[in-house]
Amino acid sequence: MQIAILSFFHYFTPMFKKRESIFEVEEGKLLSPKFDKNGLIPVTTTDHKSGDVLMHGYMNEEALKKTIEKKEAFYWSRSRNTLWQKGKTSGFVQKVIDIRIDDDQDALWMSVDIGDGASCHVGYKSCFYRSIPLGPIKNTEEIKLEFKEKEKKFDPEKVYKGQPNPTKL
Repeated sequence: MQIAILSFFHYFTPMFKKRESIFEVEEGKLLSPKFDKNGLIPVTTTDHKSGDVLMHGYMNEEALKKTIEKKEAFYWSRSRNTLWQKGKTSGFVQKVIDIRIDDDQDALWMSVDIGDGASCHVGYKSCFYRSIPLGPIKNTEEIKLEFKEKEKKFDPEKVYKGQPNPTKL
């Protein structure tokens, strides 16, 4: 019974400073992240050496706390509905160099070191491996993407063998 009460209390007690004033959120020194109605905050992750955008993901309170404490990236998977450590399966763990929070504390920017690894479950270094062509559109259903990364860093069929693909239609 006591364990259940502690779990209940932990689940409904925020881990970070309560947001009490706009001044404190914008100019204060305490972390008061604003999670959305699903308990998530968006995270843009970049390579600390090149500045390349590697991925966009989400964290819940637990993922943010673990990321801060362990100095390795943890995210909340919306498709799998679970906490996960980036790179635990592939071996390309994101070592956190810096985490920044925006002015109203509702978005994160994280700079990481992945060595010579990758951050995309498809096998590319970055999840942003294609470019959308700019200019007049003839047919919106036939816009052809341009691959900016030509080679994958790993074979996802081998690395994630037997695991469900997180991409959903």
